[in-house]
Amino acid sequence: MNWDQIKGNWTQMKGKAQQKWGKLTDDDLDIVEGKREEMIGKIQERYGIAREQAEKEVDEFSNNC
Repeated sequence: MNWDQIKGNWTQMKGKAQQKWGKLTDDDLDIVEGKREEMIGKIQERYGIAREQAEKEVDEFSNNC
């Protein structure tokens, strides 16, 4: 699924994102609103990982949706 589709279905995708990244809060996910770059930034912030790793995880998430 591409990010345009994820953004369009964000209400349903929020639950899946929270299952994958448990440290993300509801507020974090509301701020993200299905935006890829915002999601990468929040994952970096919460998990303290490099941007490249966060991008890889977000891409895997979108491929598995």
